[in-house]
Amino acid sequence: MNIGNLITAVDLHAAGEPGRVIVGGVLDVPGASMYAKMMHLRAHADHIRKRMLREPRGYPAANCNLILPPTVAGAHAGYVIMEQVEYPPMSGTNTICVATTLAETGMVATQEGVNRLQLEAPAGLIEVEVEMAAGKARRVTFENVPAFAAHLDAPVEVRGLGTVKVDVAWGGMFYAIADAEPLGLRLTPDEGRDIVRIGEMIKAATREQYPVVHPENADITGPTIAQLSAASDQAGVDRRNAVIVSTGTLDWERPNSWTGTLDRSPCGTGTCAKMATLYARGQLKLGQDFVHAGVLGTTFTGRLVRAAQVGPYAAVVPTISGQAWITGLAQYVLDPSDPFPEGYTVGDLWGGA
Repeated sequence: MNIGNLITAVDLHAAGEPGRVIVGGVLDVPGASMYAKMMHLRAHADHIRKRMLREPRGYPAANCNLILPPTVAGAHAGYVIMEQVEYPPMSGTNTICVATTLAETGMVATQEGVNRLQLEAPAGLIEVEVEMAAGKARRVTFENVPAFAAHLDAPVEVRGLGTVKVDVAWGGMFYAIADAEPLGLRLTPDEGRDIVRIGEMIKAATREQYPVVHPENADITGPTIAQLSAASDQAGVDRRNAVIVSTGTLDWERPNSWTGTLDRSPCGTGTCAKMATLYARGQLKLGQDFVHAGVLGTTFTGRLVRAAQVGPYAAVVPTISGQAWITGLAQYVLDPSDPFPEGYTVGDLWGGA
């Protein structure tokens, strides 16, 4: 075998959403913070993301994380999150997958019961609790960065849909959030293509008409991701959602095109953003559990633990609890003669990518 580069990874899913974690093959990258390391990867080493997420090693719904040495004293590990079209500052499912990997592979020492970890994401230091039982991470709870609503009930003109009321909120990424019912959607798996198409259209129009910038980091703009929300018919669940992750750029001249995939989980940062809008409307209180279901019916439990302030925005600090399962251990290689060192995308699965 002719191997030019070998990457070792743990494959997992959190509530259904794939979250590959690179544990070997990349020692470190330059940068004085995890955000700086993320920016270095984006500018100088994006081939890693492409190789691991595109075919033949990845697929449209895949996510990947790179574990790196932390830059913050006392942190157990750092990690950079990679998705199909961006490097998100924060991700809930990926954080759960990273914490599960560290705990279950012994990269971080744990014991039975609750273990407290500090992980450095590009968005900042994340406090994590991992509940271990018989060597399994049964529950991961993390305290996210402060979440806030930037716009509520903003009227967005969407080509082909008319006027859609949209909330724009930050939960670690900037979301465009719309109610599913007025759009004729129930948020069931069989509606996947329609959910993606409509969500991408709403996100693109919202980004044009209500662009936002994070007040503490001008490099973070949005919205970059869409979420459709619906009432729940599932016992013990407060609401349901479907988050659409882009795999390319929407082509307005092809209104039936779709350029994204559904988040298979209830989405951690999306849940935080949704909770921020509910809090802003007085519909969710501090300390109140919020059970959120995704398109597969799997759930995360969110809670707003305290108020905060982010620039001009009244914010809240959320926690998310969920679970991940390891599905495989793999070593990914690159033959120097491989004609696709950065992978490829094909229109049958990748839409306009």
